Amino acid sequence: DGGGGSDDEDDGPFAAKRSKMAEVKGQQDLVDLIDWSSVEVLNESSAKPWANAVKKGYRDDPGLYLESDCDEQLLLYVPFTQQVKLHSLVLQGPERAFAPSSAKVFVNRTSVGFDEAEAEAGTQALELESDDVLEGKPVALKYVKFQKVQSVTVFIGSNFEDEDVTRLSKIVLFGTPQFTTNMNEWDKACKT
Repeated sequence: DGGGGSDDEDDGPFAAKRSKMAEVKGQQDLVDLIDWSSVEVLNESSAKPWANAVKKGYRDDPGLYLESDCDEQLLLYVPFTQQVKLHSLVLQGPERAFAPSSAKVFVNRTSVGFDEAEAEAGTQALELESDDVLEGKPVALKYVKFQKVQSVTVFIGSNFEDEDVTRLSKIVLFGTPQFTTNMNEWDKACKT
């Protein structure tokens, strides 16, 4: 009856905000381990850059997204500051027509071009379900193939309705650090 309703109303906005970010039990969002200065995206629109879909804050704004430029393909290179074990990823699109329908993930490849990405199998190929992409559900990776990951390259090959551009509103990489010590900080620690 009427007693519990006010609690639900008070928690409503916060509950909605929390539920927008997918979680994977036992795994963490690896956003804090990304080497931001070395991220590269090929075929991105200058008006709708990669930061819109990858960086905290930006990727939670429904009005912002990454958009491809010349055609529907995107090639996103994400290096980490330390080795990670990659468990799953979220590739979320703002609307079905422009959302990615297929992707390939490459591990520890620093220079994959569009020709190689199309021709090679990649570490894992993903055929995406439109509901999962629209809802931002994590897609599990073959964990055994993603154990010592220093960088990941994601190739978006197509979208659901063969539109001229692909749009990604959120990209989240889930996993765990390989080591708990950031070796990039080691010199600083030794000098103090």
